[in-house]
Amino acid sequence: MSAPPPTYDDAVGEKSHPHGVQPSAPYPTGQPAYPQPQPGPTMYSTGYQPVNTQPYQGAPVPDHSGFTAVDSGPERAEGGGFTARSGFDDKNVRRMFIRKVYITLGLQLLVTFGLVCVMTFVTPVKVFVQNNPPVYYAAYAVFLVLFITLICCSGIRRKHPQNIILLAIFTLAFSYMVGTIASFYNTNSVVIALGITVGVCIAVTLFSMQTKFDFTKCSGLLFVLVLVLMLFGFITIFTYRYNWYIHVVYGSLGALVFTLFLAFDTQLIMGGKRYELEPEEYIYGALNLYVDVVYIFIFILSLFGDS
Repeated sequence: MSAPPPTYDDAVGEKSHPHGVQPSAPYPTGQPAYPQPQPGPTMYSTGYQPVNTQPYQGAPVPDHSGFTAVDSGPERAEGGGFTARSGFDDKNVRRMFIRKVYITLGLQLLVTFGLVCVMTFVTPVKVFVQNNPPVYYAAYAVFLVLFITLICCSGIRRKHPQNIILLAIFTLAFSYMVGTIASFYNTNSVVIALGITVGVCIAVTLFSMQTKFDFTKCSGLLFVLVLVLMLFGFITIFTYRYNWYIHVVYGSLGALVFTLFLAFDTQLIMGGKRYELEPEEYIYGALNLYVDVVYIFIFILSLFGDS
């Protein structure tokens, strides 16, 4: 029996495929178009190797080898003539500043206690100041105005020679007030109060220079004590007549408050604490010390004096 004849596909040499289905193209041979992953120790060891082992790189760190860090300087807290650690650390400048303060203070105290002695020991002068209270009140007004001016106006107390002139007038006015007060006490009481004042001031000054305790941090406490002293004085004036016990309490409180102020102002001048005076503020320093010393004398005289 003979074989059947070949089909059309067999005759033309092509293989038929189902409708809509085409054979896939063969994979090309040779090197791949893109690098293939390579095995490595980290998860980033792929065909694209990073610069280092970190996947995200920050900005390069600038080189500052030619620069040094500069301290921004101490914090300054201006007001009232003193600063917060102003950097006033030159020993020669500080020594000259302290010398100017205490020379000025010495001249003020010399004038004041000289007038006190005149008004106490010279009878005609003593009688005059006792019989002319308007002069006392005029001196008190000058004292108050100049004290507020020199304390609050830094430009005036730093300008020479206006500061010297105003300080001299202030000293004369305050000296007349103190002399008038002392004229109502006997001479022995004035001398005793003067001696006690000198001893207290020397002791407080030496203690303030040697102690590690910083009195300049206690400005708020001193302010409160001054307010208490003022209120106590006004209440005593308008409420009670002279009472010996109240008088002793008031005098003791006043002497204590101004002794603390003397320690506070001494450390402001000496420096090395939280607050210190600037080198241009020798008038401010001398003024504060002068007021402290004189008020200590007045309160001690009121405690131990025989009027």
